[in-house]
Amino acid sequence: MNDLCRRDLLKSAAAVSVAAFAAPAALAQTTTSVEKSAMTLQTVPAFTSKATSKALSFDPAKLNGISEKLIRSHWENNYGGAVTALAVVKKQLADALANKDTPPYIYNDLKREHLLRTGSVVLHEYYFDNLGGGGKPDAAARSALSGAFGAYDTWETEFRRMGLGLGGGSGWVVLGYNVHMQQMENYWLWDHMHGAAATMPLLVMDMYEHAYQMDYGAATAKYVDAFFQNIRWELVLSRLEQARKFKA
Repeated sequence: MNDLCRRDLLKSAAAVSVAAFAAPAALAQTTTSVEKSAMTLQTVPAFTSKATSKALSFDPAKLNGISEKLIRSHWENNYGGAVTALAVVKKQLADALANKDTPPYIYNDLKREHLLRTGSVVLHEYYFDNLGGGGKPDAAARSALSGAFGAYDTWETEFRRMGLGLGGGSGWVVLGYNVHMQQMENYWLWDHMHGAAATMPLLVMDMYEHAYQMDYGAATAKYVDAFFQNIRWELVLSRLEQARKFKA
């Protein structure tokens, strides 16, 4: 092997050696960048809670078939109570975690309450936000639901039937978009704690009795009719547009 070839070989070996050592460093820098981005996105630290309830996005005196008295009671007492309770539970969780003597089963009781109150706050906010509209789906909404269910009427029939099935009890009916399956479906929720995994709510109907009893007593069907008269379809479509951007 002549001197020129030998020098080229040594240079190549050196380059490979440098690259081998540089690769983990570059990977470490990339990982650190990703971690920093994640930390930047997490604007609300764990164990903290909102101080106040989210304001209604509509005038409760102007809904069709749902009284202002009912909406204000629902917002102040049921939703507002959940906001307050969630803040209390989060404070108790932080204190319990800091105490090394807290038994795991006691801590998990608090975590169960955490799940319950979080679900109540979130679902109520989705529910109130999708009220205040004219109730009539436009062509875009009908097209989206027809594409998912075969026909708009098929979607509405199922959604209404699920609501009537929850009458006199508790729960939620949710039109959701599953970002994992990339599928829009109606979901049945018995309580605040259980819902379909990887699903973004698009339209939420509260079927707990406190959502209608003051106006309609046990006449669940009349409440469901009133709910449909006040759907804010432009918000439903906006939620769908955002949900479709996620990949799980």
